[in-house]
Amino acid sequence: MAGDSPSALPVQLVEQPRLQKLKEMFISKFGSAPKFYARAPGRVNLIGEHIDYCGYAVLPMAIEQDILIAVEPVQTQVVQLANTNSSYLDFSTSVNNIQINKTKPQWHNYFLCGLKGIQEHFGLNNPTGMNCLLDGTIPPSSGLSSSSALVCCAGLVTLRANGKTLSKVELAEICTKSERYIGTEGGGMDQSISFLAEEGTAKLIEFSPLRATDVRLPSGATFVIANSCVEMNKAATSHYNIRVMECRLATKLLSKSKGLEWRKMLRLHDVQTKLGVSLEEMLTIVEEVLHPEPYSAEEICKCLGISLEELHSQILSQNMQDVSTFKLYQRAKHVYSEAARVLEFQKICSEAPANALQLLGELMKQSHISCREMYECSCPDLDRLVDICLQFGAIGSRLTGAGWGGCTVSMVPTDKLNTFLKNVKKAYYQTDGQRLAVENSLFATKPGRGALVFVEA
Repeated sequence: MAGDSPSALPVQLVEQPRLQKLKEMFISKFGSAPKFYARAPGRVNLIGEHIDYCGYAVLPMAIEQDILIAVEPVQTQVVQLANTNSSYLDFSTSVNNIQINKTKPQWHNYFLCGLKGIQEHFGLNNPTGMNCLLDGTIPPSSGLSSSSALVCCAGLVTLRANGKTLSKVELAEICTKSERYIGTEGGGMDQSISFLAEEGTAKLIEFSPLRATDVRLPSGATFVIANSCVEMNKAATSHYNIRVMECRLATKLLSKSKGLEWRKMLRLHDVQTKLGVSLEEMLTIVEEVLHPEPYSAEEICKCLGISLEELHSQILSQNMQDVSTFKLYQRAKHVYSEAARVLEFQKICSEAPANALQLLGELMKQSHISCREMYECSCPDLDRLVDICLQFGAIGSRLTGAGWGGCTVSMVPTDKLNTFLKNVKKAYYQTDGQRLAVENSLFATKPGRGALVFVEA
């Protein structure tokens, strides 16, 4: 059940080579054995890009790639972090003085987000110190949610080490909030699927209140993830937060034009709810109210009847002060149309018509076009990779994750999977030595399980 807290599974380490290896590395690093292990999966979003922070439902599934942390609670109030990947440096800090550096999104800062979120939720005065060794198999900056999986895993670790319990929904909500310590204004999809995922099913995840509904994917097709090998770090670039802000400004202009209390409105979903209209009707309203040309800050002020000073101090966040133009029409159009595609995708999966795969593939293609043209969150390598995947037999293909790099997800007929993998590898990876060197850059995946704690049986 989604309401329960993440389960603690007793395991025989001899049957779990990865855990066994992690234990041995932990002992050689810290001189003692871990007391428990926590795991949080990455995810692939099948459809519903950049709409969670606008309040709309998304449709992800957890993948097998994950973050795994071996943990030993200790008497000293110090957290020592180490990583099995030697390119990530060791880090230690007092648990009573957590400082998160937003200017450099280094790996340990994501751990500290999860730690701080749990500490603050419970108001822990004397939190437990910990030795932690981390092992990750999610390619970093690939749009498969490696950073959120790390925040979630750290939250779970801190919860367990301090002897506290929370439901999966509460954990997801705390980890969503705490990832903002690093400056990413995310919407909650990544943390929700990391905790609420179940093996064998994707999930429709809805927000406020947070809930997850099983979505049984059609048989006969396999989802394949392909890494463009262009890295994109949400916390290190402003693209992502600018889009969040453009959606917020579009919300305010649409609200004002309809006589709503625009100052209170933050998300595009709020406008639809307040007006009580369909997504299709919202798209018509966007056409009527907003113009395709970019808006200047001055024009936005004129539409809202406020001063530039008020725009900068009340609406734009700190890191948005220098942005001079905003594309409101395009962003709103993408969000409302993508929100409709998610619901259509879920409906097709539940009704399972004979041509389900073709219909789902079409929705994925439309989603990519909208991400590319309306949301402008693709990049030339991603577009090329999507084209290659479609050329070699994918029924649908699109970017997944924030975009501007990272991965594509494609739906491929299972009987054509092997030739598809071979052809895509040849066309995209073997033409470029650097891409070829990226491990696990192309793989088939199926819905995996959510976050767990393992204890040695």
